[in-house]
Amino acid sequence: MELTFLGGTGTVTGSKYLFDDGEAPALIDCGLFQGFKQLRLRNWQPLPIDLRRISSVVLTHAHIDHSGYLPLLVKNGFSGRVYCSKATQELCEILLPDSAHLQEEEARFANKRGFSKHKPALPLYTVDDANRALKHLDPVDFDEPIRLSAASSARLLPAGHILGAAMILIESAGKRVLFSGDLGRPNDPIMRPPTKVEAVDVLVLESTYGNRRHSPADPELELASHLDRALSRGGVVVIPAFAVGRAQTLLHLVARLKGHGKIPNVPIYLNSPMAVDATRIYHTYRSEHRLSVEECKAACQVAEFVNSPEASKELNLKHGPMIIISASGMATGGRVLHHLKAFAPDPKNLILFSGFQAGGTRGAAMVGGAETVKIHGDYIPVRAEVANLESLSGHADYAEILDWLKSFRKAPGKICLTHGEPAAADAMRKHIEESLGWESFVPDYLEKVSMT
Repeated sequence: MELTFLGGTGTVTGSKYLFDDGEAPALIDCGLFQGFKQLRLRNWQPLPIDLRRISSVVLTHAHIDHSGYLPLLVKNGFSGRVYCSKATQELCEILLPDSAHLQEEEARFANKRGFSKHKPALPLYTVDDANRALKHLDPVDFDEPIRLSAASSARLLPAGHILGAAMILIESAGKRVLFSGDLGRPNDPIMRPPTKVEAVDVLVLESTYGNRRHSPADPELELASHLDRALSRGGVVVIPAFAVGRAQTLLHLVARLKGHGKIPNVPIYLNSPMAVDATRIYHTYRSEHRLSVEECKAACQVAEFVNSPEASKELNLKHGPMIIISASGMATGGRVLHHLKAFAPDPKNLILFSGFQAGGTRGAAMVGGAETVKIHGDYIPVRAEVANLESLSGHADYAEILDWLKSFRKAPGKICLTHGEPAAADAMRKHIEESLGWESFVPDYLEKVSMT
């Protein structure tokens, strides 16, 4: 058995792992690279594997850095099944066409404005490609056996990161291999904690926050402090938010704050059709999260849903105080870019990020203090206050990962640390060694590891 790291190494994006049992190779996750240009260029390069040999794909969850390469995989010849949880299937039906639509729109805009080096600029894949890929999805229940080959089977275990998020446990030739995917937090405001596991031979473990601990602050109180400060000065609060997971948490917290009178009664807008659709899916899968029926309703009703492009553009003509929650969470694309162009130049406004900002993204640049950001070929001054909700994250920090690892009866034979930028992954390695006495390593891009 052999494992090849086709992504998720040296970065938090592009997660792809080839599990080869010598009989029917399977791809674990199929994500897009995001952030730095040299990473994004990998999306345009052919995968260094024979797609005709890939029997199946198993997804941990629907986020684009884990699922967004699927349309290209199918376009380039993959013909097998894509196994995932039922909620992940429904979310992919929203996320993948949206990802394709954004790429088509950006290509059209680049050609119209003439700021692309490519003549013409082309999307990585189209909405038609995304819809074809969706036909390959094969939803399964958590803990339901998935037959990958005569020698290997897999099961999905709840990971607690977002709705439908799973760890993937593969059993093959007497070995147990666990892919953590994105590991959730034990006390997330919405999601239930990740499943505890007792024993595996190989562990592929995320390390997004391997060098950091989350703020101990109550996320509700931290959010209230930021909102009250900006709204009291008449500002517009723009919150770039991941459409699946983070947007729903923010709506829940804002509903609680508004219900308790802890923030001013101002207009609140959810400007992301994708987030609107995802929010409704939370009603269907209430067993996977902590929210009651009443809390789900409150989260759905606290904001005005903005669907049409015309209504989105009208928001940019309004004045504060008001709150706009819009995708994408790292300001890499989507409607939030137009809001940043409109509101980032005004000092009384607040740009409030709400999660991890990968290197090379506009979000990382703004949180890092950039005075300008490039949007649609223009440099936009950033005079608004910029902040990041330190206590709000869907990823376990290093201390929470260590606590989760303590459920293992013994050390896995191999621990491969992925889905982390270099400093974070190496710090996670040291934490595991110093706290548990276990050896682990950080694989390189395209590295192959024997699992026998």
